[in-house]
Order: sequence, then structure tokens, then C-alpha cells
Amino acid sequence: MLKSFRRQLAKLGPALFRLLALTWRIRARGPLPPEPAVVAFWHGEMLPVWKHLAARRPHALVSRSRDGGLLTRLLEGWGYTVIRGSSSKGNKEAWTELVTAARRHRVLLTPDGPRGPARVLKAGAVVAAHRAGVPLYLCRVRCRWAIRGTHWDNFLIPLPGAAIALEFVHLPVPADADRDTIDRLIDEAQQLLNAAAD
Repeated sequence: MLKSFRRQLAKLGPALFRLLALTWRIRARGPLPPEPAVVAFWHGEMLPVWKHLAARRPHALVSRSRDGGLLTRLLEGWGYTVIRGSSSKGNKEAWTELVTAARRHRVLLTPDGPRGPARVLKAGAVVAAHRAGVPLYLCRVRCRWAIRGTHWDNFLIPLPGAAIALEFVHLPVPADADRDTIDRLIDEAQQLLNAAAD
């Protein structure tokens, strides 16, 4: 019976999140990521960013996990084109699709996903922007009226009517960046994302 209840809750989850998101009051600062671009933000803070950019019909990288399946349903309901896979696990097909999409569209991804560690940036976002030859934007999130999950990423769920502050920061990725430069940019991106949103 408990398994059946969980299955039903999982089916309702995306629809419930879409209804909840209609009540959020999202305020964004900084330059809106252009098209094309790569946009990166922490896994635990994904919901407000997904919602804010949904009207622009971006692409999203989502893992092939069960949770990724639920997220795919939510994002497709918001009009996203979803790429299933990981930019950090040697998934060549997903990686190729990600870079190809980034050359023409806004592509959103969570550089500490899909399993963490939380708020530690993997190389995927920086390398994807470099390979695609497009700008990299980082998005910081602040929301006090919210609950946090107990999952590895401390998943943020803004409560009904929550005021949410997003801050977009452009991190230039030089076309001629070498390995040392890429490593420096990865460290810099992590520091920028971990800085508190104003």
C-alpha cells in the first residue's frame, strides 16, 4: 500500500510543483543569459531557475535516474527540451547533444549533479561553454520562505508566495583557454556560485 501511495505521489509531483511555482514572486538581477549560452546553478536550487527561464524555451540536461524522470516531466510541462544524461560521467551521446544544443540555444545544467558532492563544481559547465564557443552564466539563488530536503543537495522548495531572488553572473570563457585556464575558471565559477546572492 505504501509503495502504491509513493507511486501516485510521484505521478502528481510535477503537476503540484507547477501549481506551487505559479505563486512564487521571482526577482532577477544581472544580465539575462542570451541565446545561445550555458547557464549553471546548484542542483539543490534548481526549481526557481527552471521556472524563471521556462518561458524562453531552453534546453536542459537531466540525469537518467528515477528522480531525473520526474524532473523531465516537470520541465517538459514547462516547455523545455530535455537532454537525458550527464556531462561528467563519460556519456558521450549526451555530451555531444549538450554541446550541439549549446551552440544554438540556452542550455541549463547543474554542475554539482546528479549525485554531488553538493556545491562542488564539476567541469561540465565550463567545458561545455568552451567547446560550444558560447557565454557561461551562473545563477545564484536566495529564498528565505522555503523548506529544505534531507537529500544530499539540501533541495530547496520555496513555499507558496515565496519571494525569490536570482542573480545572474557572466563568467567569460576565452576561446583559446588551455587546461590551466579551464581549471582556474572551474574554481572561479564555484566561488561565484557559493557567494551569497544579494
